[in-house]
Amino acid sequence: MLNFSNTSLTNIIEKLTQTLNTLSAKERVSFEVLNPDIASSTYSGNRLIFNNEHYIYRGYKAWIDLAQQLSCRMLTPKEKTQYTVLITYELLNSDDSFHKTIIQKEEKYGTDSIFGQIHKNEEPAFLYYYKQALKNASINKRVRILNLGVNSGDEFEVIKEVADNFKNLELTGIDYCESAINSAKKKFSEDANINFLQFDITKLNDLRLEKFDLIISIGTLQSSNLEYNRVLMSLVQNQLKRDGAMILGFPNCRWIDGEIIYGAKVKNYNFSEMGLLYKDVIFAKKYLQQKKFRVTLTGKDYIFLTATAIKN
Repeated sequence: MLNFSNTSLTNIIEKLTQTLNTLSAKERVSFEVLNPDIASSTYSGNRLIFNNEHYIYRGYKAWIDLAQQLSCRMLTPKEKTQYTVLITYELLNSDDSFHKTIIQKEEKYGTDSIFGQIHKNEEPAFLYYYKQALKNASINKRVRILNLGVNSGDEFEVIKEVADNFKNLELTGIDYCESAINSAKKKFSEDANINFLQFDITKLNDLRLEKFDLIISIGTLQSSNLEYNRVLMSLVQNQLKRDGAMILGFPNCRWIDGEIIYGAKVKNYNFSEMGLLYKDVIFAKKYLQQKKFRVTLTGKDYIFLTATAIKN
């Protein structure tokens, strides 16, 4: 049994890494630590003494963060002694991820895919900041709303819950995936003010849509088959009203084995590397500022760029 009640975090990470390297996906490792509930308003690293025994305090957040960084999920802790608990990590199955799915590209994000099992609105790291972005974009002042890469309509579900004037809105969702669009149509079958289209967003101008008050795109514009800069500029110039607003969501996470894992990852790196993420975010920020938009950046696992037109 591993006991980390009075062990430095450096040594803990080293020991757990060595142990996890000997395990297969879904196997577990357990270790004993000071019960975080035994103290309050205490920062990790503080040394405490109970019954003449020395302990190093760490909160549950520290253990949850460490589990994620080691590609594990943390299971429910169990009481070990009067002062300690037993924490168990389960090694994630890195192959259980839509990022590694090899199917026809049109259905990589379809209803029968691993991505189809993901519900972003059930992740506080997404929902909290998306709702904040809608507020910053003055959702109650918008009428015509476009969502690019709408999939099954998660973002529209939130708008339906928070918008005071939802029935007066005109919402259009566009996605290339047929099964996702069909799922969205079924989900919102009673909402006559929502229109879903299966279409290639690189040819958006062919639809000859009227301009929108708000454009939303979450994790779509960075797709490898899109010319990100060109598509973004075209959206602002051809689809967005001059006094409109835009919400762009940039994934800074991966979805693996039922878990949302912080940190963007690119090919040729076995660790999180966020250079391309920041590059895309900064390009959008600078371009929109040049077009006289006020831009804010919020979020964590998803970086939300919210742009609102500056009144002349």
